[in-house]
Amino acid sequence: MIKKVAIITLSRGLLGESFMSHELEIGIKRLKDYGLEVVTTENALKGMEYIKEHPEERAKDLINALNDKSIDMIICAIGGDDTYRLLPYLFEHDELKNAVNGNEKIFLGYSDTTWNHFMFNKVGFKTFYGQAFITDLCELEDEMLPYSKQYFEELVHTKAIKRIMPSDVWYSERTSFDASQIGIKRVSHQNCGFELLQGSPVFSGKILGGCIESIYDMFDNSRYEDTVDLCKKYNLFPSAEEWKGKILLLESSEEKTKPDLYKKMVQKLKASGIFSKINGILVGKPIDEIYYDEYKSILLEEVADKNLPIVYNVNVGHATPHCIIPFGVECTVDMNKQTIVFD
Repeated sequence: MIKKVAIITLSRGLLGESFMSHELEIGIKRLKDYGLEVVTTENALKGMEYIKEHPEERAKDLINALNDKSIDMIICAIGGDDTYRLLPYLFEHDELKNAVNGNEKIFLGYSDTTWNHFMFNKVGFKTFYGQAFITDLCELEDEMLPYSKQYFEELVHTKAIKRIMPSDVWYSERTSFDASQIGIKRVSHQNCGFELLQGSPVFSGKILGGCIESIYDMFDNSRYEDTVDLCKKYNLFPSAEEWKGKILLLESSEEKTKPDLYKKMVQKLKASGIFSKINGILVGKPIDEIYYDEYKSILLEEVADKNLPIVYNVNVGHATPHCIIPFGVECTVDMNKQTIVFD
């Protein structure tokens, strides 16, 4: 069982702002209610401006947390959009590789943290994708959302995730997160389960991927002028051959990317050559089901190989509730049973 958790800020410094104090209090109490010791890394609560200006301090926090033998689990505060700036401080002198050597602690995050997952993948360190401190532990309802809670508790108690099944419900996103919303329930809707869009209903492989907008930044400089160069410099995105036999995870962010841009994102992945190498694609439910059908159509249109399995509407990433997906662990996706089972 996990005993000590470190909360880290690797991207946006929301957690250190005064308007987040009620959520910070809720999240830490929930972790402590599990009997966990909770710490925040040195710079995690220094606020948005400081975090933005000091990627080197964010990187130092990560290295220190990895080197601290007492910490069992590192959970990201939230995503953001510039954690790519940690690359030079983690790879120029093999800092990340040296820190993870012989380490087996848990790293959990999603959204912009996609970049961090790719960094860990590069040095052969297995991570967990799909939840974050603010979005899950700090949920403003009286308890964590039941489906999200189920997977977080499994990870805390067993240090693993063995089986993912679809949630019975999905929730509309909140429009406000201030203290007046404490105890206010989200609006829930019936969920239709995993959808097999094409290909075999049963396939296997190790999962890698994340937020499609973050992955797109590895190929496009529209958000920041140096994401592509840094990605190439450190060979962050695996070669097509390195994707052989893997399962690609794609989920979309709260930006609710318009279909034309989403199509460009899928086309960039297609141009990388990975679609001819992977064993399948898992796609997260779009937040608030915005562009639900449009995204499906784009995927079916752009994936040339009609035998490549595509499974849609997985409860991972930005649309609540959230499962947790282990990266780098062999799994079997079985749409006949509506399960994703990990070895």
